Amino acid sequence: MDADLPTFEFAFPGPLRDQLVAAVLDGSKTTTTALLQDYEIDDEPLPDVGTRSAVIDSDGRPVAVIELVEVRVVRLGDVDLDHARDEGEGFETVAAWRAGHERFWHGDDYRGWLGDSAFTVDDDTPAVLQRFRLVETL
Repeated sequence: MDADLPTFEFAFPGPLRDQLVAAVLDGSKTTTTALLQDYEIDDEPLPDVGTRSAVIDSDGRPVAVIELVEVRVVRLGDVDLDHARDEGEGFETVAAWRAGHERFWHGDDYRGWLGDSAFTVDDDTPAVLQRFRLVETL
């Protein structure tokens, strides 16, 4: 693995990250979603198609390399079923995808990171949809 690769972290360390990393490794997870505000808060540019990153597990170890093949910014209300299904979490409808993601964004970990215990999303919240491919398992 190239030591200069940026890291890619799914969720926060713990059971959800472990589940998501396992889904990346078994090939069932090929998309992910972040809120646009996450990039703005961290003063980071949006990722570029072709960027390769090292996926980090809950122990901070790199376990895989992924490459972005698509990056889109859309309203949460416009997330499509293909994206939802390809998140690898068993979502069969956009409504189920949305409910699962709202649990995360309205949960203590995200709200604590954000510093806003009342934060909520709605249909107009901008989201960054990323599609990637697994390049190698480490």
